Order: sequence, then structure tokens, then C-alpha cells
Amino acid sequence: MILKIKYFFQIQDLIIETLPFLHKVHYFQVINVFSDQINETTALHTSALKFLLLPMLLSHYTNDKIEAGTDEAGRGCLAGPVFAAAVILPKDFTHPYLRDSKKLDSIQRQEYAEIIKSEAIAYSIKSVRPNKIDEINILNASILAMHKSIAALSITPEFILVDGNRFKPFKKIPFECIIKGDDKYFSIAAASILAKVHRDNYMKRKAKEFPYYSWETNKGYPTKAHRASIASHGVTPLHRRSFRLLPNSSQLNLFDY
Repeated sequence: MILKIKYFFQIQDLIIETLPFLHKVHYFQVINVFSDQINETTALHTSALKFLLLPMLLSHYTNDKIEAGTDEAGRGCLAGPVFAAAVILPKDFTHPYLRDSKKLDSIQRQEYAEIIKSEAIAYSIKSVRPNKIDEINILNASILAMHKSIAALSITPEFILVDGNRFKPFKKIPFECIIKGDDKYFSIAAASILAKVHRDNYMKRKAKEFPYYSWETNKGYPTKAHRASIASHGVTPLHRRSFRLLPNSSQLNLFDY
């Protein structure tokens, strides 16, 4: 087994070194050739190659325009702002592991966030507060956060790549909505990572001010423990009152103070 593990990581290193030079079809052919050299019945082969078999993301949508990818984080949370980021990457940017923030663990996200910040041509992270979310609804607040992040870029993009299927025009800049774009284009994936990392860090800080709600772990999402704490301790200024904080009519009593 030790020899198999050593052999696998030698293969993995070779594949990673050649990734920038491979067409996607050739990429799968290379993995298939090497995978034949490892016992396909072992759990090692199945789990270790699972990540490598994912297709590489695309570096750009247009060939001749400055592109910004944008994405939000925290849209489905019961508490906290919605964050959004916008990122302009070099046209030749590539990374073998960078992809949708939801497919990465917290350590990977933190590591890749630093890579993105160091290699991006420009990036920006902005947020919209819970009271504004309640005022204009979460969809409009998410789009507003994306607009704010694009506006704060040090370079004005000529084209915008948006994760999802809803957006509003920003300063007449052409845009394209890409469903699951954070797992298709590097710039959108980069934006998803920055938005997620900054929002998670924000909620961890706020967890110290409001210790009953376990925001350091649930980040404001609707877990059973979070809702139980709302029922026991009431709401905070960071809770979104337009959301269904509790699954029954008892929510009517939460705001009587």
C-alpha cells in the first residue's frame, strides 16, 4: 500500500505539471492512462482521483475584453449581510484546484483567497446589511452587493460574468449570466471564494458579540441549533426579519421588544 500511495502522488504531480498545456480531452486521456496503472478496486484510487477527474475551469469568456467575474455569498442565511466579490484575472490565469467555493473546505478557501488577491489584476469585496435585505429583498440585495463590488474595482471591466441566472445591467457594461458559473469560469470561482471567506470571517467576529447562535460554525445559515437559539434568545440586529426565522407561527412573537 505504501508503494501504491507513493506511486499515485508521483503520477498526480506529473499530471498537475502538464495541466496548463493540455486540451480538456487530452487531460482526461492522460488521467485514464495513468489510472490504469493503479489498482482500481482500492479506495485510494477512487478517492484520490475523484478531484483530478473534475474538468478544468475556463480562463475567460471573451478574447478581447477585460472581464470581471462576480458572485455572492450568504444569500440563504438567516443572519448577517450578503457579501459579493468581483474579480478581474489575467487571461492566462489557471489553477488546478481552484473552483466553486462550496466544493472547497475552509482551509483551501483561505489559501486560495490569498492566491487570488496576489494574482488578480483587480478585486473588490462588498456587502449589503440585513436591514437593507429586508427592505429590498434578498435577490435585489445580492445584485446590489455585486454592483457595489464591481463599482469598487480599480479597473472598469468591459464585460461581466455573473454566477446564476439573475442580474441587472450595471453602467451599460455587457454581461452574461452563467448557471453554476462558479464551477465553470475562474473569475467567478475566484469571486465566490473571496465573498465566502470574507463573509465567514465576518460572522466569526460577530459570533463573539452574539455567542448564543453558534455563528462561528453555522455562519448564520438555518441549522436546527441556530433556529433553536432564536427561539430561546430572540433575534439580534443581524437577523433578517423578512426571512422565516422559525418554521411556525411563533416567529410573530420574536419582534415584540
